[in-house]
Amino acid sequence: MNRLVRYAPFLLALSVLARFVWAFATPNGMNLVDLHVYVDGSAALLRDDLYDFTYSKETPDFPLPFTYPPFAALVFFPLHYLPFSFVGVCWQIATMIALFVLIKLSIGLVVGDDVARSSRWTRIAMLWTALALWTEPVRTTLDYGQVNVFLVLGAIVAIRSSRWWLAGGLIGFIAGIKLTPAITGLYFLATKRWKAAAFSAVAFAITVAVSYLVLGNQASTYFTTLLGDADRIGPVGSVWNQSLRGAMSRIVGRDVDTGAAWMVAVLVVAVLAFLAWRALRRDDRLGTLIIVQLLGLSVSPISWSHHWVWVLPLLVWLLHGPDRHLLGTRLVAGYWLVTTVVGVPWVLSFFQESIWLVSRPGVLAWLGAVDMLGVLLVYGWTIFLGRGRISRREEGNRSREPNARPSA
Repeated sequence: MNRLVRYAPFLLALSVLARFVWAFATPNGMNLVDLHVYVDGSAALLRDDLYDFTYSKETPDFPLPFTYPPFAALVFFPLHYLPFSFVGVCWQIATMIALFVLIKLSIGLVVGDDVARSSRWTRIAMLWTALALWTEPVRTTLDYGQVNVFLVLGAIVAIRSSRWWLAGGLIGFIAGIKLTPAITGLYFLATKRWKAAAFSAVAFAITVAVSYLVLGNQASTYFTTLLGDADRIGPVGSVWNQSLRGAMSRIVGRDVDTGAAWMVAVLVVAVLAFLAWRALRRDDRLGTLIIVQLLGLSVSPISWSHHWVWVLPLLVWLLHGPDRHLLGTRLVAGYWLVTTVVGVPWVLSFFQESIWLVSRPGVLAWLGAVDMLGVLLVYGWTIFLGRGRISRREEGNRSREPNARPSA
């Protein structure tokens, strides 16, 4: 391990170089389909047809629409004035830098910022970044030119800030770009940061108001017609969708939609998330954030494999946190490390005849629940550890109680 830490800068440089070779030497390494949607879609604002736009050059079987809130189009709009190749390369570099920063900040939440600033921990963050570039969530984020790494970084910066207006404002802003970070509001509630929670809602409302003010009917189309339409986002049953709904749909052979079975499953996962949160140490900010984000990924109708960038802070929490020496913690971390480096959804994608078919052989359907199983492992192990801590805490409280006064 010490030798790896010593050569971390070299290994990171090698990993970045290999990533760019992959990007430019493989057919789909630089297709950046989602970045095309961001940039080309935002240009559709000039034609007043943002939500009629589709991009299909690289995805003829599924023309990709602009599925994000209208505020996102305003944020990305300036990029369409630049050469797309230049934007694409800069986007890749910025994503890699953001990945390193979010890993380093995650380490700071676990070991303390003063310790994390040391040379050794900076090199450990470099090692994680070198490996993270080849995990499926990051690999697909880079392939597609997705925004996920920036969203995760934004959430981590927000919860680290002691300023309620900055923490809440940042979450509201990034939720205006993509709705998924809004789940971070639960973190503020769980940690009793009431002002930050309230201001995150206010900040998001401001992004909506700005969208209506600038875009008018295009904003109205999204918030009155398209919001919540999972079918427009993509095929729910595709193995690339690692949400609870996607896993359940593949297992039963049809889209479970948001019916009774799905709602019961959501309730079960929410209860497990609550129990896992209660089982955490009281000062475990990263653990609380991860519990919340895994819940959001689970209950969202669509959680593409590239949405699961939260696996990286999860691995940092497991392997550098206070329970890192326990065999169970290492097994849970090993499960996530193996499945994300291998890229189980990517492997299984070669066995799905079409992204639109839901039904598939049972073994493939169950293997396709890989991320949901990982969520249950995290919640279950956290609850198990918490029971022991609660028992020890109760015993300690009893031992500190004064002896009963003897009777006269």
